[in-house]
Parts: sequence; C-alpha cells; structure tokens
Amino acid sequence: MPWRQHTKNVMSEIHRFAQSGQPSSSGAGMTVAAVARRLGVAPATLRTWDRRYELGPSERMAGSHRRYNSSDIARLDVMRRLINQGIAPQEAARIAKSQDVSAQAALVLASIIGAADESDEEMLAEVTPCARPFVAEPGSAEVYSIAGGIPSVRGIARAAMSLDNGACTGLIRDAIERRGVVWTWEHMLVPVLIDVGNRWASSGRGIEVEHVLSDSITSAFNSACARVTSAVNARPVLLACSDEEQHALPLHAVAAALAERRIMSRNLGARVPRDVLVSTVRRTGPAAVLVWSYLSHTGDSTQLADLPSMRPVPLVLAAGPGWDSQMPQDVLRVHSLVEAITSIANAVDA
Repeated sequence: MPWRQHTKNVMSEIHRFAQSGQPSSSGAGMTVAAVARRLGVAPATLRTWDRRYELGPSERMAGSHRRYNSSDIARLDVMRRLINQGIAPQEAARIAKSQDVSAQAALVLASIIGAADESDEEMLAEVTPCARPFVAEPGSAEVYSIAGGIPSVRGIARAAMSLDNGACTGLIRDAIERRGVVWTWEHMLVPVLIDVGNRWASSGRGIEVEHVLSDSITSAFNSACARVTSAVNARPVLLACSDEEQHALPLHAVAAALAERRIMSRNLGARVPRDVLVSTVRRTGPAAVLVWSYLSHTGDSTQLADLPSMRPVPLVLAAGPGWDSQMPQDVLRVHSLVEAITSIANAVDA
C-alpha cells in the first residue's frame, strides 16, 4: 500500500473509532499468529484463552475466518500482564473481560494500522540493505529501542521477559518460516539481544531473560538445520569460536542460514583451542572454515595463520568484531551475516 494512502487510512480509522468508541468492521483485523507475535505468547495459548475463557476474536471476515480487533487485543494484553504478575488465569480473564479497554484499544488500533505498521517495515527491511554489524551480542554498547520496534520485536521481548521459553521458540520459528533466517536474526533477534544485554550490563539484572532467549534461539535455529536432508556440499563447512571465545550464538545463526541453502555445516561451538581447530580441519578437509571472535582478547589472528595452507585449501573466514586488524594472508574478514553466507556458498559451489 502506498505510504500516503496508508497514512490517510490510519487517520480515517482512528477518527471513526473516536466518534463511535469502537473500532469499525473495516479495521485491521488480525489473525491468531499475528496477535501472538505482538503479545509475545504462543498461538496455542491464545486458542486456549478463547476456548476456556471466551477471550477470542470477535470479528468475522469472508469465509467465516475470525479476526481479533483492537478491543480483543487490548483485553488479551490485560490478561497477559495479570498472569505475568501471578494472577490465576481464570481470575485474570474475569478482570480482563470486565475492564473498559476503549482507551487502550485506541492505542492498539493506531499501532496495528499506523505509520509504523509491521508489514510496511518488514517489506522495507527486505529490500533495504541492513546496516547492522554481523551480530550484536548481549552487552554490546549499541542500544535499540524495543518500545519503538516492530510488533514481532516487541512480542519476542515480552515473551523473553515473561521467561516463556515455549512462546519465544514458537515466535522465532514462525518468523523463520515467514521471513527467513537472515531477516529473523538481523531485524528481530539482534535488537532484543542488544536491549537485554544492555539492561543486564547497566543493572546487573535479567541474566535469566538472556538465558531463556539464547536457549530459544538455539532451539529454533537447530530445528531449521535439522530439516536439511540432502546437502549440496560434498565437503563440510566448519563453524567455530576462537580460542576462549564463549559467545557462540552467532554460529547457530550462520548454520541455520546455510541450511536454508541446503549447505550442511558442523558447529564446533565455543572456546575451540587453536590446536583442536587445526587438527579438525586436517581430519575433515572442509570447503570453508568460519571462526567467530566477539571480544578483543579472543581475536588474536595468529590462530588462523595455519589454516589457509592446508590441503585441500579451505576458504577461511574471520567473523565478528573481536579480531585484530592484521589478518593472515588468504583469510577473509567478513562483517555481516549475508557476506558470510554468500562467501561460503561461493566456496561450496567452486
């Protein structure tokens, strides 16, 4: 939808709501999956709330499809908040159904169909090169505003803050299905990881949130890797952290993104000693080796010096912000997930 026409529709819809106190039937009804992403709960949870507590979608579209309007979503948000505060679901549902949510629904409506609508931002993200670094791990100094993020970002943040591992994993898997691994990592997960990391760095609280989020990301990406049954690469691709590097989460993103291209990889994980990496490369004869370093004290590039001289010659990539500036000859420094995946794919095809 053209931007000006979209904004005109937004203002018209909000005006109708202000006049009537209720969203019009032409408003932006949302599916179960879309509401789940927005609220940070699993779609199955919403269906349970509908079945048990009659907190379901109230609008019917063509073909008997049901959609949530802004008032429905506002009540579900009240329900979610009360449950997170320790209120029993039945009592939370009773309170949510009894409250006047018209003011909150107006805000929901503006968010759903407003100028920062998720579909527009996702569409722009697909055609606009991402300026973010290869990855931002928890504790990075860069800050992203979760409050101003697209609904899927706010949803995964809410699920993580609620320590809902199942919802986190489900939201990530859904995003991978809809938008792919690269979009999910760069536009959905990196902002949340940065925000959670900065909250922990500034206050010393929230490490449990980071652990739930990291476990969910790992689980979702491992599931994506497991779907590949017939790989296109005869020689393996090795992924490893540098010696003493413990931030291994980006390796799972690389593995899942490669799996989308039917490229199988072997993830050696965190803290891979130099001699272990060298011996593994000799034993497996990989087409490519990606070594990740996030922290400066783990990025001694001399640990890569022996790799390019092996036979058969692998493509050696140094990824992450931790590496020093002096790269050994024939070691490729990559700065983004897309650059890493493209380079590895070209090496596999060669």
